[in-house]
Amino acid sequence: MHVLICGAGVIGTSTAYFLSRRGVAVTVIEAAGVACAASGKSGGFLALDWCDGTPLQGLARRSFALHAELARDVGADWGYRRLDAYSGYGAARAAATGRGDGHQPAWLADRVTVDRQLGTTRTTAQVVPAAFTTAMMRAAEARGARLHRGRVTGLLRARDGARVEGAEVDGTTAIEGDAVVIAMGPWSILAAGWMRLPGVYGLKGHSLVFDTALPAEAAFLEYREATGDHSSPEVYPRPDGTTYVCAISSESRLPRDPDAVAPDPGAIERLQAICGQIVPALVQAKIVARQACFRPVTEDGLPLIGAVPGIAGAYVATGHSVWGMLNAPATGEAVAELIVDGGARRVDLSPFDPARLRPFDPARLRMPAGH
Repeated sequence: MHVLICGAGVIGTSTAYFLSRRGVAVTVIEAAGVACAASGKSGGFLALDWCDGTPLQGLARRSFALHAELARDVGADWGYRRLDAYSGYGAARAAATGRGDGHQPAWLADRVTVDRQLGTTRTTAQVVPAAFTTAMMRAAEARGARLHRGRVTGLLRARDGARVEGAEVDGTTAIEGDAVVIAMGPWSILAAGWMRLPGVYGLKGHSLVFDTALPAEAAFLEYREATGDHSSPEVYPRPDGTTYVCAISSESRLPRDPDAVAPDPGAIERLQAICGQIVPALVQAKIVARQACFRPVTEDGLPLIGAVPGIAGAYVATGHSVWGMLNAPATGEAVAELIVDGGARRVDLSPFDPARLRPFDPARLRMPAGH
């Protein structure tokens, strides 16, 4: 069996890894580069039980366990560690309130009040996303997987159109395969022109990475800026000596080229001002990355994981929104089981069946060219 995976983000590389563990020949097709989009620019936060009570519960719990196993067994360092997590609130014009009840991280500003602990080293963890995604690709390659640089532009089908037989790359090259997995994040919407696929959309977020080391404590805040605007900054100190902060979402139009993704005008400056107000150590810290990325979302907020209706051998794995890094291992494992065994054995994929949503009309597709 030869499986083609379209997209070298964390979902695609995790799927490649678990397929390669089963002895399947895998080719990952990627135009821009491994972890070039959200998989390289997200926070990397992991939670055991934050999806409990939702259809994501089984997927998230299995994936949280797999993250620990992979960190132990693969033999690569991608910054996996357990950490504590807190929620809090504050305002730029608020008076200093002093320290809290002893649970408040010392590195937060006095204007920020921590109201509860969200997670402990038993229930929350983190990875450095680009390092994890790259390590999954390398681990798959060590088992025989191949990375092919190019842009998928269509599918190869059997004469009757009922089965996929490979992928068209760059409009000219044909790569044959027994199955094709669409795992292109929000760019999976392009595949709606090749088969009956529900809509996948991009929600833009902005982030900064500072060259500053802080303790292993994540903070999720609600913050009122000096302008009166409200934001929800998230702060993730990392074991590599950097600190990641994200906030400020927008519904900017997704460009056709991932390399064309850029921050909205003024968004980075606004985020930098917030960072200095909530974490004093970041005021003079060197910024090593100013970035934006699009998270893939669906109409009902749940990912698409499973066989694509109407064409045998076609699968999709995308739409994970903010939980892509967390749920990638269990998604990759489940898709590998679905392809090799005919069904996922460890996670119930029925809530994520692509057939639950109406197909997207490709006539509605409007994407700026970018560069």
